[in-house]
Amino acid sequence: MRFDEFDFNDDILDALDEMNFTDCTPIQEGAIGHILDGNDVIAVAQTGTGKTAAYLLPVLSLLGDIPRRGDGIRCIVMVPTHELAKQIDSRLAGFSYYTDISSLAIHGGSDGVEFARQQRGLRMGADIVTATPGRLLAHLKMGKIKLDDVEFFILDEADRMLDMGFFEDIMQIVRQLPTKRQTLLFSATMPSKIQKLASSILCNPVEVKIAVSRPTDKIAQSAVVCYEKQKFDILCNYFNQGFNERVIVFASSKLKVKELSNQLRNRGWKAGEMHSDLDQVKREDAMFKFSSGKTSILIATDIVARGIDIDDIKMVVNYDVPLEAEDYIHRIGRTARANNDGKAVTFISEKDQVRFGRIERFLGYEVTKDEVPQEFGEVPPYRPNAVKGKYRGNRNGGFNRNKSRSQNGKKKFYHHPKKN
Repeated sequence: MRFDEFDFNDDILDALDEMNFTDCTPIQEGAIGHILDGNDVIAVAQTGTGKTAAYLLPVLSLLGDIPRRGDGIRCIVMVPTHELAKQIDSRLAGFSYYTDISSLAIHGGSDGVEFARQQRGLRMGADIVTATPGRLLAHLKMGKIKLDDVEFFILDEADRMLDMGFFEDIMQIVRQLPTKRQTLLFSATMPSKIQKLASSILCNPVEVKIAVSRPTDKIAQSAVVCYEKQKFDILCNYFNQGFNERVIVFASSKLKVKELSNQLRNRGWKAGEMHSDLDQVKREDAMFKFSSGKTSILIATDIVARGIDIDDIKMVVNYDVPLEAEDYIHRIGRTARANNDGKAVTFISEKDQVRFGRIERFLGYEVTKDEVPQEFGEVPPYRPNAVKGKYRGNRNGGFNRNKSRSQNGKKKFYHHPKKN
């Protein structure tokens, strides 16, 4: 379906023509018409499918057609991170170029001067405010900011916001919104907590669900079965093999990211870190150093798994198995972008084998297991269907020898001296 087949106003169509936007993605085709019709919408689709345009374009068109009732805020777009707020605000500038619709980004990680600027902008009013929950709530608690004129309330990456503990912040904001509004919820997954949130804030929503796509064949997937204590040396061994440029390593917690990045720097690797404890200036500095090549390895929590576009990532390492199959897809989807090839390796400790087994069942095939050299010691057998029981070290029987989607057997994992 083409964008010009929707009932957008002329200003939006002119912007789309200028930006060479012609054909819709499936999520855009499924959601835009319902939004233009005034329905509340729950849209489920993975990152990278065009969700931002799926809600911005119809809302911009509707705002342009609906007369303003005052100088208040007309639309709130709620997002989980500073980076995503800035990206959406930038995208808004392009889509609204031929309109007189105003926008404002509200997020943390800034100094007192920026906070005061945001406060003035909110008091003056803006058509669209893109905000992180915590920072918007901080402004609201200072008073003199009213949400009485809000016509559209949009939650983007709702599952990630709930994972980050923003449920109560969101509900506090919702309680200050008009009852009569159009609410749109976009999420990559639909767990029970999202269903609970949706039932609380949406009214007779239309559901648009796009199936999670499997990883592209351009990603060479493999996994390493090992004990937790072996992971760091195995990671360094990959780096010593030459997989040490444009690498993102995902860890399960902020503490592990900090420890791992310090360990790698002590080994001589140019490693940066990305997690929610960093303020905005430090996050931007970390991303700049990584994108410019000043650091070759980025250790991160899932804050980087979605919403950040870096096209030349050579390798993704899941230092810890992600909680859900969808998270695995998002993480490894950071590589093999823009028609490039990429590599993705997952370290499977004994406690994470059942979880990775679920991921393999979701994928529909078994991921090739890389062999660990004997110098690293014994490793546990791979028993993804086991629920209880102890694992004994096994040099020969611990890996899957079945055919994967791309090749037979195991890939040899060569050992090289550690970098000093």
